[in-house]
Amino acid sequence: MNAEVRSSVIAGTWYPGNSGQLKKTIEGYFKKAEGAPIQGEIVGFVSPHAGYTYSGQVAAYGYKQVVGKSFDIVVVVSPLHQMAVGRYVTSSASYYETPLGKISVDKELVQRVAQEVDITFISQDHEHSLEIQLPFLQVALGDFALLPLMVGHGNVYDCDDLVKALVEILKGKTSLFVASTDLHHIADYDEVVRKDKAVVEALSSFDLEKIRETLNRRDCSVCGRVPVSIVVEATQRMGAKKLLVLHQTNSGDVTGEKGFGQYTVGYLSAAIVKP
Repeated sequence: MNAEVRSSVIAGTWYPGNSGQLKKTIEGYFKKAEGAPIQGEIVGFVSPHAGYTYSGQVAAYGYKQVVGKSFDIVVVVSPLHQMAVGRYVTSSASYYETPLGKISVDKELVQRVAQEVDITFISQDHEHSLEIQLPFLQVALGDFALLPLMVGHGNVYDCDDLVKALVEILKGKTSLFVASTDLHHIADYDEVVRKDKAVVEALSSFDLEKIRETLNRRDCSVCGRVPVSIVVEATQRMGAKKLLVLHQTNSGDVTGEKGFGQYTVGYLSAAIVKP
């Protein structure tokens, strides 16, 4: 990989590798995503990160709401599915690249965050959960500046330092936060449905303690639970008052495979709104 460019590692597998087909696929998802425009200012999303065949349609319910809008900065917070090399990790590259083009990383903001929080810079990564959000953002927003953050720890209560830094640094800017997460991962369709219901109820309450208590349960397999915790608290501190569930499903609903012992992953699209 070029040190200046973080090239795609999942184009052609997790989503189409051809620019025309990729844009057409996302626009097709947008057309099928029904729902009235959200009233209020959207400041954040909870969005899934499976391959587009599985969760692309779910993600579209959120991103469709910001088509044509502009933000000073888009903050994507994702988990690290590989070996964690630090509590917080970011790319040292100046651009992320997808088949739709290059996305500029706001290096100044990244450095300001790094002055307040211990962040590990890496030149290469194979993390899908951050990249998977980018083509949707490119189609919805066009050009935008990116602040990419990957989380290397699993403690939903241990993120006040990053939240505080983000709130202070982004003061006066129009920002969009994206918490990249799938819901439960379990070899039992019915159990995923049951446990995901509890997560969705907690998120819908927009009660930070209830959300963290639910995500902190020992049997919780929500992979982006810390990104969700960070984004919920940061947006609340910046004036957000509610979270709206836009669409929810799981891999069993998508494929029709719901038999006993079937490995199943939950997907959710939700918007965080400021009056």
